[in-house]
Amino acid sequence: QVQLVESGGGLVQAGGSLRLSCAASGSLFSIMGWYRQAPGKQRELVATITNSDGTNIADSVKGRFTISRDNARNTVDLQMNSLKPEDTAVYLCYAKRSRFLGGNDYWGQGTQVTVSS
Repeated sequence: QVQLVESGGGLVQAGGSLRLSCAASGSLFSIMGWYRQAPGKQRELVATITNSDGTNIADSVKGRFTISRDNARNTVDLQMNSLKPEDTAVYLCYAKRSRFLGGNDYWGQGTQVTVSS
């Protein structure tokens, strides 16, 4: 059973930085990344990265957030700089298994990020 465990959320002032980390049990994930969901809003993509380091980053965080992954350790990190109050949300780790292993999607429990103005 695949499990995703996030860490690194918390409370920060606007303009500050946080780093989120996610560790996955198992291996061979074609895509890993982060989504977020704010109260009363739909879940939205923040950033994803493929196993060949191709990235997809939301326009709202481009230039401020950086995603990276370690394929050997099955981890994905999100470095968040210049945080804004509108970045406040629960951030969820996401991983998609390689299609050779079924292509299933997996989600972490989420970690709260709160940015105060």
